[in-house]
Amino acid sequence: MKGRSATFDSRVDAVRRDLADVRLADRVFAPHYAAPMPRSLATAADLRASAAADSEVLTSLNAGDVFEVLELAGNRAWGVAPATGIVGYIPAAALTDAQ
Repeated sequence: MKGRSATFDSRVDAVRRDLADVRLADRVFAPHYAAPMPRSLATAADLRASAAADSEVLTSLNAGDVFEVLELAGNRAWGVAPATGIVGYIPAAALTDAQ
């Protein structure tokens, strides 16, 4: 790779050390890429900055909102809320099947 490293904002760029949104593959190298899996929320949920239940709330999502899941791990889902463009974690139990 050549040139300067890109700067990413974890609030709006779905990039972690271990995983990145495949839509960013032209801008970032990651060990793994994930394709977004759109799901609807069955219940309202807080979108949080980390997987910790007491982490900062970035925004609140409503039942019926779409959430693009990039990773399901344990009882948390990491991904993007496309209506706001914000990246974060929500409880996996808040999601329904494919929208």
